[in-house]
Amino acid sequence: MIEPDEVQLPLPVAVPAERALHACKRRDRDRAHRQCAPREERPPRHLPLECLPVTTHDSPPIDDAGRGNPVKPEPSAGDRYLALISTDTSLQKVLARYAVPQRGRAISNIFTSVVVYLALIVAACLALRFSPWVAGALSAVAAGFLLRTFIVFHDCAHGSFLKSKRTNALLGAALGVLVCTPFALWRREHAIHHATAGDLDRRGVGDIQTLTVDEYRASPWWERLRYRLFRNPFVMFGLGPFWVVLLGPRVVSWKAPRRLQRSVLGTDLTLIAIVAALCWLLGWQGFLIVQLPALLVSGGIGIWLFYVQHQFEDTYWQSGDTWSYDDAALKGSSHLRLPRVLQFLTGNIGLHHVHHLSARIPNYNLQAAHDANAALHSVPTISLLDGLKATRLKLWDERQRKLVGFRAARATR
Repeated sequence: MIEPDEVQLPLPVAVPAERALHACKRRDRDRAHRQCAPREERPPRHLPLECLPVTTHDSPPIDDAGRGNPVKPEPSAGDRYLALISTDTSLQKVLARYAVPQRGRAISNIFTSVVVYLALIVAACLALRFSPWVAGALSAVAAGFLLRTFIVFHDCAHGSFLKSKRTNALLGAALGVLVCTPFALWRREHAIHHATAGDLDRRGVGDIQTLTVDEYRASPWWERLRYRLFRNPFVMFGLGPFWVVLLGPRVVSWKAPRRLQRSVLGTDLTLIAIVAALCWLLGWQGFLIVQLPALLVSGGIGIWLFYVQHQFEDTYWQSGDTWSYDDAALKGSSHLRLPRVLQFLTGNIGLHHVHHLSARIPNYNLQAAHDANAALHSVPTISLLDGLKATRLKLWDERQRKLVGFRAARATR
């Protein structure tokens, strides 16, 4: 079975530009869906010749002085990536080495996430007997390990955490109860996110709502007000967890496939039973002290992480034939540099460009995959402070090709 990361290309040839354009568009969209599909469901497929770099003999570009001298554009991260995949030491082959689940590393991940989280929650329950404040503090600390548990849940959704598809699904469904998220429904929406990230024509599922400047200006006042409230950091990261963690996952459309409905219903019924048992043992006040800090703190941090992974000034948004899966991964997914402790608690997900380029790489191999490939070192890199500042960006400016704030959008009228 040939993975998307193991695709081998023949030697470059010149093909008609129009044919290459449509073939590359099909390649990008097909590859995006195969990248996120379970291993067993992906058919083997070599990339067609049409998707190789096209050699044309058009007129040379005009330089800034108006002369007809050829101007070589600065190669993008995506260009450097495409240049590498046609060599013997291809990036695809190197990444394929890391897209192999390791049982020992996976078990270690479970102990340093799920087991530690549950131990801290049990400690918080015991601490209720002498100090609710200590119990609440332990719950807040447990939030970091609940976040790490979500990364394991996330890898199970990609089928990358363990070798067995069935084991990934069973573990993911069990962890879905801990993170209050139905596994099958989230897996589907997250796969759509990977297949459509950076595509202006396919926004709306599994991503953070982002309007263009023109769309925002054309909206009625109540839609603009709703959007401004949604993009407000206090609403998104403060109130957002109540919806993202506690309320939103509890419902599913009656039009959804039965298996997704069963996933939501099964998770909800299990949560009801657990909540009822904990309220009986601890009292409802004790239950809130033990659980609410962990859920809300991890939820707020998780939303911020998802935000900064794609919402930074020079991110990538394209539409139609100009959208590319590789460029969306390398230009539209950030490398978030975090302190070692935070990188551990977030399961290396700050290496988001590697993850989007190859969703089959489990979290415990992301750092090694990044370090082994020089082409991945030139992607957009942001610090913790940059990530906090990025919350001021609200709209995509199609003319300037960057995210801007509301004030900057008004200035471009």
